[in-house]
Amino acid sequence: MELGLVGLGKMGGNMRERIRRAGHTVIGYDRNADVADVHSLEELVSKLKGPRVVWVMVPSGAATQSTIDELAELLSPGDVVVDGGNSRWSDDEKHAVELGIKGVGFVDCGVSGGVWGLQNGYALMYGGKAENVAKVQPIFDALKPAGDKGAVHAGKVGAGHFAKMVHNGIEYAMMQAYAEGWELLEKVDSVTDVREIFRSWQDGTVIRSWLLDLAVNALDGDEHLDALRGYADDSGEGRWTVEAAIDNAVPLPAITASLFARFASRQDDSPQMKMVAALRNQFGGHAVEQADESTPGKPGKPGKPKPTGPKGPKNKK
Repeated sequence: MELGLVGLGKMGGNMRERIRRAGHTVIGYDRNADVADVHSLEELVSKLKGPRVVWVMVPSGAATQSTIDELAELLSPGDVVVDGGNSRWSDDEKHAVELGIKGVGFVDCGVSGGVWGLQNGYALMYGGKAENVAKVQPIFDALKPAGDKGAVHAGKVGAGHFAKMVHNGIEYAMMQAYAEGWELLEKVDSVTDVREIFRSWQDGTVIRSWLLDLAVNALDGDEHLDALRGYADDSGEGRWTVEAAIDNAVPLPAITASLFARFASRQDDSPQMKMVAALRNQFGGHAVEQADESTPGKPGKPGKPKPTGPKGPKNKK
């Protein structure tokens, strides 16, 4: 079949190649003319035969919204738009309504596989009406891993991105657990080969996983990760997972803690720890480090306690 693909970055470019290898025609558009097959969305749509399927792989938010707005004016009734980016699930119903007014179908699809997807296939979680999913099915079959697993019609519009969001929340917590265990092993003097300990866990243990395999790959390249700064960004899906947990009163302590750990990684000089250090110095005389020095400073004098209750009227003499 024919597919229009919008967004040919790290994921989109590899997806185009995997779909082509499966024998389908892919016409790709990207703002980077060096990788694009056409020069505009209008040209992309004009080269596809109806009913058209256009897959969008651009950043969530404004970029996705503007792309869908433009496609709504270019496509015809019976065509389908697939949002395969990391959009927030709550945006999907809005997009489905906007396109539905024009008679255009909408499918949301969470895609997992990263830079390894071209080789291994992509795990797909999609939501939408069965008739719209059916129009995209040959592409889903081309992208998914070999075998019976790796793709699921998760439910109504929004279900695909919601499932991918929860997947990423779990991923946050798993990565944090590996990271904490690695740091503790590195800290203990009696342990002499942390990398080989991680490697030994790859077979036969209950914590073996692809993430563990990737951790070993990273340690093979830089045994103590000396070349990296301790900073980790987040794509937004971890935050959305925690927000959804609050909205549904579902406790997610591990995922929430892993998200907050990423926030902490971005602070070279934690304001919270300044207050903790100041309080330890005040009540216990514990040493503090000065902001412009690397050596511990002298314990400060305990501060005079100040009343914190409501002020009463002054006594008259």
